[in-house]
Amino acid sequence: MDEALRHVVRERAGHRCEYCQLPQAYAPVVRFHIEHIRARQHGGSDDLANLALACPHCNRFKGPNLTSVDPETATVLPLFHPRLDVWDAHFVVDDIVIVGRTPIGRATVRLLRMNTDDRQKVCAALRARGEWDR
Repeated sequence: MDEALRHVVRERAGHRCEYCQLPQAYAPVVRFHIEHIRARQHGGSDDLANLALACPHCNRFKGPNLTSVDPETATVLPLFHPRLDVWDAHFVVDDIVIVGRTPIGRATVRLLRMNTDDRQKVCAALRARGEWDR
């Protein structure tokens, strides 16, 4: 994957994690990852339609997973897909907590551990500085 493609992915995402919406500015020393939505091991490619910008936290917990379990229904569901799904349709932020609005949203929040204590502290600090508008 060349640098031009990486640049397009970053710009398209507005320099925000496409899963949790945290801005790259929150971790200026650690560059966000260009993530394969469908991992190569599952037949994913370096095509722009299969790439997303992900913070290290979300990318670590997503890994090669394509599905997760909705904690309310125990149903196995596909994860939120940044190219096919609309973030606001699947998630809402309640103060500093990301809440899944849909089964896919809930399954994604659960697998990516979007609301750990550390993540909530980061969101609170960013919101206090006016750098997180979700």
